[in-house]
Amino acid sequence: MSESDADLLHETIRQFRWAANYVVLNARNDDGYVETRKGKLNSQTYDNVRSETELHSNLVQAARSRAADALKSVVAKWKRGKNASLPYFSSPFLEYDQRSATFHDDHASLSTVDGRITADYVLPDDERKTPHSEYLFSDDYETTGATLHYRDATDEFYLHVRTKADVDAPEPRENGTVLGVDLGVENIAVTSTGVFWSASEFDHWHREYEKRRASLQQCGSRDAHENMQAVGLKETGRFEQLLHRVSNELVEEADENGCSHIAFEELTDIRDRMPGAKRLHAWAFRRLFSYVEYKAEERGISVQQVNPANTSRRCSSCGFTHEDNRPSQDTFECLKCSYANHADYNAAKNIGYRLLGKQTAGEGGAPVGVRLNTGMMNANGVKAVPTLVRAGVHGECHGL
Repeated sequence: MSESDADLLHETIRQFRWAANYVVLNARNDDGYVETRKGKLNSQTYDNVRSETELHSNLVQAARSRAADALKSVVAKWKRGKNASLPYFSSPFLEYDQRSATFHDDHASLSTVDGRITADYVLPDDERKTPHSEYLFSDDYETTGATLHYRDATDEFYLHVRTKADVDAPEPRENGTVLGVDLGVENIAVTSTGVFWSASEFDHWHREYEKRRASLQQCGSRDAHENMQAVGLKETGRFEQLLHRVSNELVEEADENGCSHIAFEELTDIRDRMPGAKRLHAWAFRRLFSYVEYKAEERGISVQQVNPANTSRRCSSCGFTHEDNRPSQDTFECLKCSYANHADYNAAKNIGYRLLGKQTAGEGGAPVGVRLNTGMMNANGVKAVPTLVRAGVHGECHGL
């Protein structure tokens, strides 16, 4: 990329960031109400942003959408009684879609404030099995958009490309069967069918990369600092591959059990709710949800989030809720009916029930049951034959 092209990207990023922050500043009215609807925000800000910037209309709309999503997250925290400030965009980034960018096998054509520039990809060896070879170079996937980031430490631009399967999505399933999914620190995910995905590999590599960064940080040189950035990229790539594998297996589990819905707990404030969770865990949960969401869509399976309140304290067998039902991180023991099982598995069932109750409260197209397994579950994945438990029926056998 030439120096002039880099300058154009920097200026486009500056104006894009200004546009997103302008939308945020104009989202609150005199009564204190914060607007989050994209259509309304567009009518309030579009003309002024176009007149004050050189951004193409598609980039203006992308900035508005990014601001609206951030505003929705803040409002969701307020509704949960959390303190949060209105978002402010300070990091250098740009959002591209298929109208503002054209993606090729070895380069992308990107809109700027003064026409388009061509940015060549710098990629790993395409003979290796990487997300690039599996998704970017595959004829089975189409590129839907990308986020451009600039990192000052390395003076480099990074294009995070989004893809989806290039197939016609099937009609949504209507059998109304829910697969509940609990997310956690010790187990990345546990389903209501008793399948566990341990976080041990995730945690192992996080510790290894932390050691490498600490060693480089002690050097203090510019080369060491740049190597730290490279270590961060390798870490992200490894974690993304791991999360892709988990998401593939999770969607396969839902498909094999004939589920039409997958239920996750809401991700807002998940780090605050989860003891021992780090920023990395919250990032991993969001990434896993996004992977499952688009992969499940390819099979006609709907993915939704539900209110997680008391899902870890509620007995999935009798419904009794008490904080002492969970005497340890792994153990659930109901004080009322004596039901005992792995705590994450119990929570996964409750998450499935929560979506079931949410849907059956309305009319039409409602899920009819949660896909469960009878028996005692543990992190080694021991489980019995799957069963479908319908609304209001909380039967479970207490032995294998």
